[in-house]
Amino acid sequence: MAIGSAFWIGFIILIIVLLALDMFVFHKKGEIVNVKKALWISLFWISLALLFNVFVYLIFGAEPALEFFTAYVIEKSLSVDNLFVFILIFTSFKIHPRYQHDVLFWGILGALVFRAIFIFAGIALIEKFAWVMYLFGGFLVITGIKMVIDLFREKEKEHDGVKDMNQNPFVKFIRRIFPMTEDMSEPRFFKKINGKQHATPFFLALLVIEMSDLVFAIDSIPAVLAVSTNMFIVYTSNIFAILGLRSLYFALRGVMDYFYYLKFGLSAILIFIGSKMTINHYAHEQGATFYIATTTSLLIILILIIVSIMASVIRSKQLDKKAIKEEVRKS
Repeated sequence: MAIGSAFWIGFIILIIVLLALDMFVFHKKGEIVNVKKALWISLFWISLALLFNVFVYLIFGAEPALEFFTAYVIEKSLSVDNLFVFILIFTSFKIHPRYQHDVLFWGILGALVFRAIFIFAGIALIEKFAWVMYLFGGFLVITGIKMVIDLFREKEKEHDGVKDMNQNPFVKFIRRIFPMTEDMSEPRFFKKINGKQHATPFFLALLVIEMSDLVFAIDSIPAVLAVSTNMFIVYTSNIFAILGLRSLYFALRGVMDYFYYLKFGLSAILIFIGSKMTINHYAHEQGATFYIATTTSLLIILILIIVSIMASVIRSKQLDKKAIKEEVRKS
């Protein structure tokens, strides 16, 4: 499927307009985004992605449209893991809720560039070295398994409290490079003190967000490439998922603890996608007729997400009932 330059130019213009809309219309500077507003904005971004999906269907056909939707669902579900990290970052650096949107906005701008580089490099590698598909598939399976192991380790260390990002080696490295100030009286990335520029915790939080996105992209980009290697489909699905990430964060930040089993679902998705990538590439190389279709992949991914969320909700309700019974017993 060849994509003309007009589509790329049109998409870039669309993104610029949407970013301006998000920064200057949806969000007022210094405003604390409440859950209701965040949910409406999240619905807007999801609806926009679905409209773009219809556009892809009308212009390019059913198969590219299905690939776009599947890639969007994968990226959207995997990016939810970023939300847990955002909460940790903002808590560690004591970023007030009214300034969090601005930090995330600039973080998204960086993600737009870095994702393009990752996607271009991944597709170029696949086109030149087909066997890279095995590496990507194996990497996703190992990553998914490692996620499960890490999750069990985290559960064992829950009593240790919230991890402090200030102890992160990357944060310590940045603090050694840049003169730092803890002054957060103004939401600025840099502040001049005695004629010398000092970085603020806002800048530090932004750098950590960018770094975390790069780390997550290492997982999510190969996962999406298992669905399609068309640059336009992969990039546009990625960007639409990222654009709605900020509003989703504000909508869910107060209830993230309820999604207890979601990370297990995400790890299962990585293991499945990695297996699918390996199996399909092997079948293609051997000329076999068996392969895991995109529709099958989409169905399995949706089931994994729904089951993990339902299990999380059931667990939360059981814990609430247990807490109520405990309160009644004490009284």
